[in-house]
Amino acid sequence: MLSQNEKQAIMKKYARTEGDTGSPEVQIAVLTEKIVRLTEHLKINKKDFHSLRGLHMMVGQRRRLLNYLMKEDVNRYRDLVTSLGLRK
Repeated sequence: MLSQNEKQAIMKKYARTEGDTGSPEVQIAVLTEKIVRLTEHLKINKKDFHSLRGLHMMVGQRRRLLNYLMKEDVNRYRDLVTSLGLRK
């Protein structure tokens, strides 16, 4: 789980304007951090299937947000993907 300070730091870094908490960039960045942490948890707790379901749901949500961002503005999408390191 992300602490409030960590979440606010992510929001500040990826916000488009001051106080922006709902733009796709911010939502994707927060989801990515949650996914990374949950992935680490699942490496240790291999049989935690409830958390695995939550991970799958978060990955699907991030995918939908990325698809939306790609349709709206491909340059913002490319910048976000490179800054988060989502594509190899």
